Amino acid sequence: MLFDPLEIRGIVLRNRIMVSPMCQYSYQDGFSSDWQLVHLGSRAVGGAGIVMVEATAVEARGRITPQDLGIWKDEHIPNLKRVAEFIEAQGAVPGIQLAHAGRKASIFRPWDKRKGACDEKDGGWKPVVAPSALPFAGNYPLPEALSIEGIGAVRESFVKAAGRALKAGFRIAEIHCAHGYLLHEFLSPIANRRADIYGGPFENRTRFPLEVVRAVRQAWPAQLPVFVRISATDWMEPQGWDSEQSVMFARLLKEEGVDLVDCSSGGMVPDARIPAGPGYQVQFSEQIHKEAEILTGAVGIITQAAQAETILASGQADLIVIARQFLRDPYWPLRAAQELKKEVKWPCPYHLASPDPENCGE
Repeated sequence: MLFDPLEIRGIVLRNRIMVSPMCQYSYQDGFSSDWQLVHLGSRAVGGAGIVMVEATAVEARGRITPQDLGIWKDEHIPNLKRVAEFIEAQGAVPGIQLAHAGRKASIFRPWDKRKGACDEKDGGWKPVVAPSALPFAGNYPLPEALSIEGIGAVRESFVKAAGRALKAGFRIAEIHCAHGYLLHEFLSPIANRRADIYGGPFENRTRFPLEVVRAVRQAWPAQLPVFVRISATDWMEPQGWDSEQSVMFARLLKEEGVDLVDCSSGGMVPDARIPAGPGYQVQFSEQIHKEAEILTGAVGIITQAAQAETILASGQADLIVIARQFLRDPYWPLRAAQELKKEVKWPCPYHLASPDPENCGE
């Protein structure tokens, strides 16, 4: 099944393999660069079905670090268009993840020896915003709670970003509701302590993420898919977001026209105890797929072709989402096809290295 086509609305994926959105922290003022073209272009050449661009900030203050990718102004479109066009030319479907970092914004890059909040002299900014004035950790910025007007402005930023993504040539829009960033912060009672219509019970905590989804779905062409990435659990039961709430949320997402739920987890608190291991998040993809009756993507230490095939064949997911293994091996799909004894066309410039040099793709 890994190499079976998958039709979602008006697109047909050549296989069930998606390059997970992976932040590169390698840009200036949000502009895409040669690094991104080569990084993502290599994965498209390597045979992925979807190449999903990393978390792309819908506001400048919605970046995680000063070096994040952005789509908050029209000037970002041409560089992103170059990336989307190259991905599509290799037979993959270009997607983009629309994101806002919320209270986890304005920090140093992961490999910077300086940790936590990034000062303005180092490219950081104030204020950062969140549902409530609660920092992610002691060395992170103290956020300002968004006003009702501020919530509306962020929602509009997502809509405008979707319009720019469409002009840039992306075929899938993924809305980032995971990993402790802004929309996930509204979902989780750990970060959301509001007393208005956006806080408290499940209905209120899901209100703003659903408003964003609804607005983006209306702005995005009906023939093109919308995905949503969620953290299926905060790994902080009973006080946090959990898989049961994720199932209920997925049902609402389906009603709003979302096509697939990309099932990750964690990121809400720095000290969650996460039992990471091969396929450790597949359980969430399976639960949401079966109970919410929606397409799901499985992610989380999926490294082997046989492992991916088993997940699909057992009905635990519809799409395999791979991150770090793609960093190690940009051509993982081509190798997986050989391991599963599945014939796929290699890029013609690489034909001499393929199992069948006389049968290459265009």
